[in-house]
Amino acid sequence: MSEVKKIATRESYGNALVELGAEHDNLIVLDADLAAATKTGVFKKAYPDRHIDCGIAECNMMGIAAGLSTTGIVPFASTFAMFAAGRAFEQVRNSIGYPHLNVKIGATHAGISVGEDGATHQCNEDIALMRTIPGMVILNPADDVEAKACVKAAYEYNGPVYLRFGRLAVPVINDRPDYKFELGKGVVLREGKDVTIVATGLCVSSALEAAEKLAADGIDAKIINIHTIKPLDEELIVAAAKETGKVVTVEEHSVIGGLGSAVCDALAEKCPVPVKKIGVQDVFGESGPAVALLAKYKLDGEGVYEQVKEFCK
Repeated sequence: MSEVKKIATRESYGNALVELGAEHDNLIVLDADLAAATKTGVFKKAYPDRHIDCGIAECNMMGIAAGLSTTGIVPFASTFAMFAAGRAFEQVRNSIGYPHLNVKIGATHAGISVGEDGATHQCNEDIALMRTIPGMVILNPADDVEAKACVKAAYEYNGPVYLRFGRLAVPVINDRPDYKFELGKGVVLREGKDVTIVATGLCVSSALEAAEKLAADGIDAKIINIHTIKPLDEELIVAAAKETGKVVTVEEHSVIGGLGSAVCDALAEKCPVPVKKIGVQDVFGESGPAVALLAKYKLDGEGVYEQVKEFCK
């Protein structure tokens, strides 16, 4: 069996920007002295006149992006998730969200899979923060194929978009002819009747791995990939909850305020069923190898499998 292809979605971000840059000369990329890490350096090499290094001044970068967007430019403001959503929250809220400007925020190095950079840089709160901003679209792709589709969709959408990317190379799972990306629409990756697993980001591959293990135990899991956290595909999630009667959410983010909370908000109103939220359980991360951290926090395939099996007892 051939080895599964793995690519970090931050790499996909940089490559997608280069591809879009060739088609659209109004696409400008901003970075906060992290072009090598966010992978916008490849765009800078291809289009040096359309890349602006704002220095270690993320709040200022958001203000510059806001201003540029009012001139017909489509700016992609890029930095780590901790700085994009955390440090610059006020500027994102007031300068981009409030006037509903056409700014795209490329947030890389999200979640605990940042690894050795440790708790200060492992942003597990960014989705929660961005969900509170009215009109903010939130995209969290599962792999290389989806990440590129997200960047293209963000460019085509008129309004603020928060894009979440990771540092760790993850399996390419959407490399198939029938894959279709649609903003705001979830993707059913596997049908099942016993439990619905709603996953996002790198945890989609974990959910698929868990589903194989669950099947061996006689548990038939339906897998839904949610690449758009906001607006959430409530129709799909509610329909799945009615089919299976139980829902599990899986995310590399705090269980407070992220995908799990968004799903619970929808189900509490439209289809109350038992829900288990798998994610970072109200704790900070820690320094360590990314793969080991995902295993410790039970976000890998084995960890998701164990938790879903226990929930289905």
